[in-house]
Amino acid sequence: MKNNRRWWALVAVALGTFMTYLDNNVVNVALPSIQRDLGLSIAGLEWITSAYILVFAGLLLAGGRVADVLGNRPAFLSGLVIFTGASVVAGLADGQALLIGARAVQGVGAALLAPASLALIQELFPDPKERGAAIGVWGGVGALALAVGPFTGGVLSEHVSWGWIFLINLPIGVATLALTLFGVPRRTLGGRSAGVLRRLDPAGLATSSTGLFALTYALIEGDAEGWTSPLILGSFGVAAAAAVLFVILQNRNADSMVDLAFFRSRMFTGGLLAMGLWAFGVFGIYFYMAIYLQNVLGFTPTEAGAAFIPMAIITAAGAVLAPRLELRFGVARVTAFGLAVMAAAIGGIAQYGEGTTYGDLLPWFLLYGVGGGLLIPLNTVVVDALPPQRAGIASGMLNVSREVFGLLGVTVLGAILTNRANAAAGTELHRYLEGYRFSLVVAAVLVAVGVPVSLWMLRRTPASLPAPKVLETV
Repeated sequence: MKNNRRWWALVAVALGTFMTYLDNNVVNVALPSIQRDLGLSIAGLEWITSAYILVFAGLLLAGGRVADVLGNRPAFLSGLVIFTGASVVAGLADGQALLIGARAVQGVGAALLAPASLALIQELFPDPKERGAAIGVWGGVGALALAVGPFTGGVLSEHVSWGWIFLINLPIGVATLALTLFGVPRRTLGGRSAGVLRRLDPAGLATSSTGLFALTYALIEGDAEGWTSPLILGSFGVAAAAAVLFVILQNRNADSMVDLAFFRSRMFTGGLLAMGLWAFGVFGIYFYMAIYLQNVLGFTPTEAGAAFIPMAIITAAGAVLAPRLELRFGVARVTAFGLAVMAAAIGGIAQYGEGTTYGDLLPWFLLYGVGGGLLIPLNTVVVDALPPQRAGIASGMLNVSREVFGLLGVTVLGAILTNRANAAAGTELHRYLEGYRFSLVVAAVLVAVGVPVSLWMLRRTPASLPAPKVLETV
């Protein structure tokens, strides 16, 4: 295949990833407009966001396995078509049930598309240097989506119609489909004689999806239902039981979804942990900073969304440059430095309360963006730690780490914020800020934990350099 087709394929993969990331956060600022137009209940409003995240996170490992067994291209195309079609239905929805159902179907499409995206990059760019550059572009586009989401949602819901936050995916999806058909070649799959159904590992798909569904549900609904309520404790119990059963089944299956020996690789396990800590900081800080900007500093939804754009641009630029830095200094040092910079930036943001201007926060936002961008090479590290035929499940596990730790960032910081605010004295605003600032300090400490973890687990030994596919034990 000609080189230019590969780069067109990269554009397709980046656009597909952009759509799924965008829909992770585009809805939040448009919720008031949706509630007014459709007359939704509070519970219905919450599930517009939660339905997508729940299904997306719950099916990520299943999506990775589908990509490994049926092929990255078919999985990506299937996910793209499902996601785009569901987006159109969501944009045209005239009632609560249809909108929530469409959001859940979007999650199905995203769960197929996201693992296949990263696996396709590994397949299309076998040369490590080219793959590093491709991952940088892919990661930069994904980083932009984190900030463009709230801004897009604010602008469209304020000045056009909330339906367009979903309908905008139609032209993007059609363009991505055309580029994928043009740029991504078909390939012949081996091993089909063993039987597609058996290779999909139905028991593994069922237990992993059940466990992730239950865990994600508990994290989403824990604050509203009460962390010690029977429903939430039961959900955590189901997640734990499913996880134990999954491990037992994987040990008995010669062609298992997840070979547990994967976790003996320092690079693989360390990459998942570092990416999880990155997501903990990114998701939690974006969520609570957006509330702070609007409720304390008086920003409109559009202004709050726009406030994150400089940070996202710096993150995207850092993502493009990070692979070069990794080649020179090593992934362990680059990742550790990125997490240290993120922790310092979060600690700097925690200094501010009332009377703050955007100019006060901007330097810390930019510093945070620098740190976030430097962690993009972790995607390559995790996928390259496993054999090529396992790229789909490796990408799926990476996305699970990102989504679950991201939800933990929102829920854990929220619980800390609430408890600290309830224990403080003074006005409601003062108590809120006391909790908010303390939660940021906790977030900074937790992200900083990733520095020694990265320096130890992501270090490369001379023996591992010639054969990067060999599992390097802890």
